[in-house]
Amino acid sequence: MSFLVVLIVDNPDDCPCILDAWEAIGITGITILESTGLGRVRKALLRDDLPLMPNLRDILSTREVPHRTLFSVVSSQEKVDRMVKEAKNAVGDLDAPHTGFLFVVPVSEAHGLGKSPD
Repeated sequence: MSFLVVLIVDNPDDCPCILDAWEAIGITGITILESTGLGRVRKALLRDDLPLMPNLRDILSTREVPHRTLFSVVSSQEKVDRMVKEAKNAVGDLDAPHTGFLFVVPVSEAHGLGKSPD
């Protein structure tokens, strides 16, 4: 069975450490997305620097640093366990505020996992 590991990192500065650690344990197929959460969007709407009649561009041009969402499909529970351990080593206790959020989903079918790098 394969697994989808998704890690939403609160501080983008933590990403290089996580990515290096995951690569060191053999995880090379990692996708990185810039993302933001509802709380940050709502906070942006309460900004005091917006014009009286803001347009969508004004609202979306926020000063906050977005999250990073990392995800990878891996082929074993052992790899998942090692990824979780390395993520916690990098960001700390994931139950603490402003660290991140990690979840794992079983993947019933995956194609292309055995590709070797060019």
